[in-house]
Amino acid sequence: MDLDVFVAAHRAEWDRLDELLRRQRRLSGAEADELVALYQRTATHLSLIQSSAPDPQLTGRLTQLVARARSAVTGARKASWRDAVHFLAAGFPAALYRTRRWWVTTAVVSTVLAAVIGWWIAAHPEVQGAIAAPDELRQLTRPGGEYETYYSSHAAAAFAVQVWTNNAQVAATCLVLGAFLGIPVFWVLSQNMLNLGVGLGLMSSAGRLDTFLGLIVPHGLLELTAVFVAAGTGLRLGWTVIDPGPRSRRTALAEEGRAAIGMAIGLAVVLFVSGGIEGFVTPSGLPPWARIAIGIAAETVFLVYVFVVGRRAARTGETGDVESADRSAELPTAA
Repeated sequence: MDLDVFVAAHRAEWDRLDELLRRQRRLSGAEADELVALYQRTATHLSLIQSSAPDPQLTGRLTQLVARARSAVTGARKASWRDAVHFLAAGFPAALYRTRRWWVTTAVVSTVLAAVIGWWIAAHPEVQGAIAAPDELRQLTRPGGEYETYYSSHAAAAFAVQVWTNNAQVAATCLVLGAFLGIPVFWVLSQNMLNLGVGLGLMSSAGRLDTFLGLIVPHGLLELTAVFVAAGTGLRLGWTVIDPGPRSRRTALAEEGRAAIGMAIGLAVVLFVSGGIEGFVTPSGLPPWARIAIGIAAETVFLVYVFVVGRRAARTGETGDVESADRSAELPTAA
């Protein structure tokens, strides 16, 4: 294709489209129809130029022109409560289900790691001595000690908000930094599992494992699951950088990145629930079995949400990405 001849033949159409876009709010019916027709032609022109005679400057101009025209033709769609309901009912559970292999594997490996750390600390007094002095360890693990009073040292509402904010930041860190080949995710996970393992080991060595589990399980099941989901999703995003599959790397990262952002929003809701449990249920006067039962019930509801609701939504084609009409096309095409 002779690019100079092509430009000379169609420049007037592009200039006319630009003129109509500049005054699109004052177009007559015939001019609006003309704008649509020129948008379709220009999109086709751009596609031909990109495939046959790519020119960076011309491609840039036409890409911007087509984007403006597409916005004018289709209109900007505003998010509504219906979008939020659809996301929570279908998009989010489908995204959880699609990434299940990543976060379930992350959960299993991380839990085993925390258990090994806890066993190692409980079985080796010299390791306990390296963590803190004997008096400090007794202060931590004794009845009414710091491990127990931590959950009731602040007003329940303020504590729940604090916990929710902290955990949401951890989840967001895993999701956002996952694009860096997933390396920062391993650091975040290791810190969380180390803290859990240390508490497990110290309370177990003091013969108070049942008390520790009674404090951790009510909120910890759901809270840690949310962290594992965020970590698994972040690792999946990092792997997309390495192996985008049949998609281009740019397209794969865009799709998985949008899904990860949606995941962050959904996990904020999950962590809000776990924060409420940690703020109001964990330090409550309920017997340990009742607190643990609440934690197990919350976790069960979440798993049903993923493996029943999410599976059903995924089978209908839901991915957790935005609607196809709101995505940028890989190649401009005529409408």
